[in-house]
Amino acid sequence: MAIDAPPPEGGRDTSPAQPTTEEFVEEQESAEFGELRRSYRSFAFPLTVAFIAWYLLYVLLSNYAGGFMGTKLFGNINVAFVFGLAQFATTFLIAWFYARHAADKLDPKAEAIKSRMERTEATEADA
Repeated sequence: MAIDAPPPEGGRDTSPAQPTTEEFVEEQESAEFGELRRSYRSFAFPLTVAFIAWYLLYVLLSNYAGGFMGTKLFGNINVAFVFGLAQFATTFLIAWFYARHAADKLDPKAEAIKSRMERTEATEADA
């Protein structure tokens, strides 16, 4: 059973003010927010489509090109095994590329928007 903390002294609410719906909509319609969305979409959508196409190629070749996928490259290693390992490699590579892209391009823009919204909250709370 959780016990509520006592109210702050003076009976004043010390929680930060929240932006209004209008402020959120205004921010969403801003050029800076639009640029953030474009940066994200121009990276995420093409990479997602490329990865899905690569994965479907692997599945389709596995189903309909058994002879090709069964071709031994060396020892007991065949084309299907190499393609399967490449699926894992590309997954990690895409995650790494995204992390770099987010750190370089998305995070600074998002942080600027966040700090502006928090600053708006702080100035309204002081008023």
